[in-house]
Amino acid sequence: MGWFEDRFYDVARKIVWGVDSMYARSSVHGDHAFFDNKDFPWVPEIEAGFSGVREELDALMPYAADMPNFQDISTRQRELSQDDGWKTFFFYAYGMRADKNCDRCPKTDALLNKIPGMKTAFFSILAPGKHLPPHRGPYKGVLRLHLALIVPEPAEKCGIRVADETRHWTEGKVMLFDDAFDHEAWNDTEGTRVVLFVDLVRPMRFPASAVNRVFIWLIARSPFVAGSKGNYFAWEKKFERAVEQGRAQAG
Repeated sequence: MGWFEDRFYDVARKIVWGVDSMYARSSVHGDHAFFDNKDFPWVPEIEAGFSGVREELDALMPYAADMPNFQDISTRQRELSQDDGWKTFFFYAYGMRADKNCDRCPKTDALLNKIPGMKTAFFSILAPGKHLPPHRGPYKGVLRLHLALIVPEPAEKCGIRVADETRHWTEGKVMLFDDAFDHEAWNDTEGTRVVLFVDLVRPMRFPASAVNRVFIWLIARSPFVAGSKGNYFAWEKKFERAVEQGRAQAG
């Protein structure tokens, strides 16, 4: 990030944090750390698609070492991770569709497009022993969804804290929370944890919903997102070469 991008991020963060109280008051489902899946009628269909997504993930896991670290795509994530413990496999990011990844995982892609207001989506892969320190997301205009795909045992050593609540993932189940609250995640097991990580537009009443649409439009066109897209496409080429080499060696 250069000086301009840093200044843009700092100013934008102050602006969006300034509307958080309005978003909280206007939230259709309240202002909670975690949300009740029953308030989102489409969740059962997402959970029903678990096996197809898991099948596509399993085909990718042999190449996990060749996937980008989150901080390689979004340099702001260096505040959370500086090693190879947080790998990503992107599908969508604020208007950007990772065509090759979506084509490689058509069942996952189809399922993602059934989530109302889906804006960002990727496989989030935490290595054994990885801990993401306490932090908060950019703003309350989106909610975060995790569909647990691989949860290593013992499951109670693999979890997430949001505000004052701690929960643990269950394979095939959706977890919905507000990442604008202080939160942290950890994998204190000897296995790898993977979730389908999705940010979706927070259901809100008017006029907050209209304000949020403007903010999301601006975020998609910001230098921060534009820089992340450039980083992603560079990594996409590296990953494709790694897959081709792997297939050649296997053949």
